[in-house]
Amino acid sequence: MLLFKYFTVQTANEALPSVIQKYENIKKQKNEVIKAEQQLQVALSDNNAFEQYVTLKQKLNEELSKFYTTIQELEDTGVVMKGLDQGLLDFPSKRFDQEVWLCWKEGETEIKFWHEKDSGFNGRKPISVDAESLI
Repeated sequence: MLLFKYFTVQTANEALPSVIQKYENIKKQKNEVIKAEQQLQVALSDNNAFEQYVTLKQKLNEELSKFYTTIQELEDTGVVMKGLDQGLLDFPSKRFDQEVWLCWKEGETEIKFWHEKDSGFNGRKPISVDAESLI
């Protein structure tokens, strides 16, 4: 189900435990894809019968489908995965009338940073509790 919403710092932090679990599922599923790819490569190099190759290829397809499903489950929450390997997730938000991203990096326990639409991780700024509050 497609969903778009702006997150506040509070709603992003409330969603974070579930979002982190979905992110962890994506990482696990990526490992299953890698494992299936490696098994397929071994079967190719061992000059195995077509049956084994086709079976392993189908398993790889199945793991890839699961991988993309786990990504969709995460992004259906309204969060955008910016980098699986870097562990970066962004939550759409607004700062005054400007669209910005609330930013989470793997290992962080709460949303503490934001960045402008056109700047990435290097443009992260701490969320302050002053008058510049985000929605």
